[in-house]
Amino acid sequence: MDHHKGKIMVHITWGIIIACGKGEQIAPEVDTPFLNLGSKPVLAYSLAVYEQCQDVSGVVVVVNKDRIESVLGMAQMFGFSKVQKVVAGGSSRQTSVANGLKALPEDVSIVSVHDASRPCVTVELLSETIKTAKRYGSGVAATEVDDAVKEVEKGFFVRKTVSGGSLWLAQSPQTFRRDLLQKGYHTAGKKKVSVQDDSSAVELVSEDVRLVPAGLVNIKVKSAGDFNMAMSLLKL
Repeated sequence: MDHHKGKIMVHITWGIIIACGKGEQIAPEVDTPFLNLGSKPVLAYSLAVYEQCQDVSGVVVVVNKDRIESVLGMAQMFGFSKVQKVVAGGSSRQTSVANGLKALPEDVSIVSVHDASRPCVTVELLSETIKTAKRYGSGVAATEVDDAVKEVEKGFFVRKTVSGGSLWLAQSPQTFRRDLLQKGYHTAGKKKVSVQDDSSAVELVSEDVRLVPAGLVNIKVKSAGDFNMAMSLLKL
């Protein structure tokens, strides 16, 4: 809660889970969120975390149009009562997030965007990003890069080395004040900037995007090997 002009402001937080687009595919035409990890689809793990997180009031899932029915079925089957809207995504991640934002009720003031292909997210990490966003406007899960990072030209020749320590890999959940996120995407659209993640959009309108250390377990499932890693992290 913020003390705003003498009044206590109660924040209402919703999640937007992105379960479509190229970033959510393990191979062309193969959507990672709908593959089974153990006995459940990958998407179900993120939905379970948002369901359990007491800071979250509702969830919008963004999928390809032909998956809407199966997500509604999944929500019913696993008792994900917070899934209140399932909407069709667009051709880019930007469009998908924009479609998710449009589906939010008016009174939502904090938005937590998460990629369904990160099934190892925890309630603790999600809560921490929400708490940070309430306090600073943004809370972006990220992990620090310890190794030296090489920028490479063609043919594996090193162009330059960027020392580790100051570098972080952005992950999700990425949680923001709704007005900041909307302003960021609006500005990206106006400037015709293609952004890789939500924080890049918010960086266009805010200098103070704040990271939340996520550790190493919050992996993105992008290959068969990642499935094995996720299963051992989730103790399946």
